[in-house]
Amino acid sequence: MANQHFAFKQFIIRQEQCAMKVGTDAVLLGAWVKTNGAKRILDVGTGTGVIALMLAQRTEALIDGIDIEDLACAQAEENVRLSPWSEQVRILHHSLQGYCEETTTRYDLIVSNPPYFLDSSKASGLERTTARHADLLPHVELIDSVICLLDRKGKFCVILPVKEAAIFRELAKEKGLHLSKLLRVRTRIDKETEKRHLMQFEFSPSSFSEETIVIEKDERHSYTEEYKELTKDYYLAF
Repeated sequence: MANQHFAFKQFIIRQEQCAMKVGTDAVLLGAWVKTNGAKRILDVGTGTGVIALMLAQRTEALIDGIDIEDLACAQAEENVRLSPWSEQVRILHHSLQGYCEETTTRYDLIVSNPPYFLDSSKASGLERTTARHADLLPHVELIDSVICLLDRKGKFCVILPVKEAAIFRELAKEKGLHLSKLLRVRTRIDKETEKRHLMQFEFSPSSFSEETIVIEKDERHSYTEEYKELTKDYYLAF
């Protein structure tokens, strides 16, 4: 059974009500994203609120976390309330598509660890299926909503498995979003296969940069120095 809470250096995430628990994907994205003076940030599919709180730890921006699941929103609201940033982070119980139609707010930074399974078998349980599969937020609709909500000088950052990331990049390119940064993620130093891609998109073409990070050395829980450096402000063990 997954832990009912996950302790970081400056906050605790309670997660007993959430289908998707705190995982490496969320921590990677939250640690990798550069806030760069952003004044308003949107976390799409906030779940427990972990990415929103990771960003709040290192920026004074106003942060909105949006999720369609009522239990996830209730849990995220609890985590925000118990954190040092309860006045900085707001949780919105709303579909992204509907929010895009209703709001006039534009964001300097949008981040998302989105549902990603496009054609695999469904997970058991409605909440877990919603959290893992892209049925309610197809990637093309995520991109359209980002285009609607992102400031013209803003940045959009997302993490996806490699196969889905390749499809996503092509969709984003067709819609006018340009890939400016790419982080390739390998789980172990003895495995060449990439598992995740973290991507940053912008409206205007800019210089492109890419890096690769390996999470573990040659045995489980033996972490590389580069992974420790990326996540040291958050994980208690580092």
